[in-house]
Amino acid sequence: MTGTGGEEMGVQAARSRALAVLRVRSRALAVALLPAAAAVILVAGGATGHLTGGVWDALRWVVSGLALLVLAAAAAVALVVARARPAVTPTVTVDEESAPDLYGMVRDLADRLDVPAPSAIALTPDCDSWLEDRTHPAHGRPPPAPEPDGATLPGGPAPRRGDAAPVLVIGSPFLWWMRVGELRAVLAPVVAGTGPSAHPDIAAARRFIRGLDAAAAVVSAGGRRGPLSRAAHGGLGRVVRLLLRGCRVHAAEMERGVAWAAAERAQAVDYGVRIVAQEQVGLAYAGWDRLLTRVALPAWRMGRWPARLDVGVVAALTELSRRDRLAEGFASRLGERPACDLLEEPGAMDEAVSLLAARLFHGGPSGASPDWSPVGWDDYPEEVVDRTWRTDAARLHRVLDALGVRRAAGHTAPGTGGPTLARVLDHLTTPADEAPPGALPTPAPATDPAPAAAPGAAPTRAHAAEPAEPARRAESPGSAEPAGGDGSVTRTGSPADAAPRRPPAPAYGDHDTHGGHLATHPHVAQPDAAHLDTDLPGGDSDDPSGHRRAAPATPTPATPTPATAAAVDEADDEADDDDLAGTTARGAALAAGLSAQLAREEAEASVTGAGAPDAHPAAAAPTAGPAPDPALWDDRALPLLPLQPPRTGREILTAHVTAMVCCAAMDTAGAVPGLDWLDGPSLLFDGVRAADLAPSVLTLVETGDPGPLRTWMTELGIRPEKPVRLV
Repeated sequence: MTGTGGEEMGVQAARSRALAVLRVRSRALAVALLPAAAAVILVAGGATGHLTGGVWDALRWVVSGLALLVLAAAAAVALVVARARPAVTPTVTVDEESAPDLYGMVRDLADRLDVPAPSAIALTPDCDSWLEDRTHPAHGRPPPAPEPDGATLPGGPAPRRGDAAPVLVIGSPFLWWMRVGELRAVLAPVVAGTGPSAHPDIAAARRFIRGLDAAAAVVSAGGRRGPLSRAAHGGLGRVVRLLLRGCRVHAAEMERGVAWAAAERAQAVDYGVRIVAQEQVGLAYAGWDRLLTRVALPAWRMGRWPARLDVGVVAALTELSRRDRLAEGFASRLGERPACDLLEEPGAMDEAVSLLAARLFHGGPSGASPDWSPVGWDDYPEEVVDRTWRTDAARLHRVLDALGVRRAAGHTAPGTGGPTLARVLDHLTTPADEAPPGALPTPAPATDPAPAAAPGAAPTRAHAAEPAEPARRAESPGSAEPAGGDGSVTRTGSPADAAPRRPPAPAYGDHDTHGGHLATHPHVAQPDAAHLDTDLPGGDSDDPSGHRRAAPATPTPATPTPATAAAVDEADDEADDDDLAGTTARGAALAAGLSAQLAREEAEASVTGAGAPDAHPAAAAPTAGPAPDPALWDDRALPLLPLQPPRTGREILTAHVTAMVCCAAMDTAGAVPGLDWLDGPSLLFDGVRAADLAPSVLTLVETGDPGPLRTWMTELGIRPEKPVRLV
């Protein structure tokens, strides 16, 4: 059913489900008042002389005491639900002065749809768009509601917080990749959701669910001490989870009805263009994902953040269209006005969103610093690619020094004892009389062979036995810091607990990004988002019931006990052993040493504050322009959406050997670092990207056979016996 009939049915379905949610709240209130009602009856019966006697007097005291306890517990639950801060996605607010054309387009769209206009517009570094309610007092002052006549009476009543329209959150890649007409068509079903959102019953049901979800996050947060506190939080958690389970189905159906009504209302606006625009949504997501994981992540690990990520999306998608021979089809649409022209200063907005992306996906600081500075695309090969390779190569040679590996082999010429690729190849090559591939290394002796220091290399404190140790050590309760090169998080433990362990992190895409269907997202946090699986990753983008779960504004890490930490570390060590089982004994020892060295470096960086999130995000803005909303941040939860899980020992070893090969190619064969928009750092020979390097390195790491890699280097003129320049 389409048209007004379908829209009305969607609204009615949403309202009926909202009333069901409110009935759950009413039943909970009735249960809390039931002992008090019984106590009132008993007291009234005693006062009138009907219920007298010793038994009734005792029952009256027991019921009255129970009523007081139940009322106190109900008041505590209500207080926690009311004061808990609902989850809100960190965004960059777009002021109307900085984007009058964008605000004008959204308001014109709301007028055509006959719905209230969003109260504000914000950008998010994600390929999604939704409506978000920010009327809770913890989210700051409510945005002023636009007046229909354009004027307000002086001294008139201020708009109530509950009456403010939701905020329209737009994915920044859409603005740079889409044309104005395409963006308008994609936002039509999203803006249409402000109509059902204004219904009193639906708004009240959403507030109740958000409060319960925020209370569940508060209950699940660690750091409580004392048996009374744990008992109180345990009881509160059981009550909140019970209410959330009762509301879960009704809340999901309510949001499905709201999405249904919004989609039906938006059909009359740019329906034909919307079909074409949905294809661009999928392309934008593909380019954004590749850009973050292949291009931005290596820069973030080096303490640099690309300041024009959205511009990079356009370049990546243009390259993708060229490779897929779709450039002719895209040429016509690229001639139209891009949606970023609706912003007065798109460059400043792109920089703010790029910094926000670095914080969300990597956990970087909130502003520029000597250890965290922006980098332009023109400087990326030199500042990021070259520096990354040489840093990894230097770390590789430091670990070889710690293992006692000689600088120069017996057959090398004098003066070639520096950091050479031949040293790495000779060490990883499996001798004929060595154990078969797959054998794990035996523990190294605890003595320090006092290896020779590499020229220009930083001194290392690693002993010969340390590379064989696990790369992660158990932390003390209260500390949490993922390692593995994926970013650092502010530590809550002491500097003595610096060695981090790497908990499993969700891959990018574990947050819901319904890029294929944006007709939903009146945006309410899902029922029991901290405990129930109501927002599964990889959902069907065509399902209008899909909801986006906001990133938690209040962190909910569970404080690990020593037994739990030991169990996690044991499981991680077993996983590492399984990963290194397919390598040689020398490769496994070298991979363990590299993992331990990386863990130490990241621990030191976390303690000294290098690359760690700031405590006050608004205090170190990179520019005077737009910045992420400081009221929405909680730095203890960063990174909210890690892009990739921590790297395994085999991946770390492969990356370091590849970096050493690239350094040798640059210093002995005239190769240069390059940037591939879809694959990230690349090695260029005469402007052409080098191929077939990864399989050769894997053969060396896994089997100890340097033959394919030596053949590849011989064809390109790379001399492994020559020393290379390290950082």
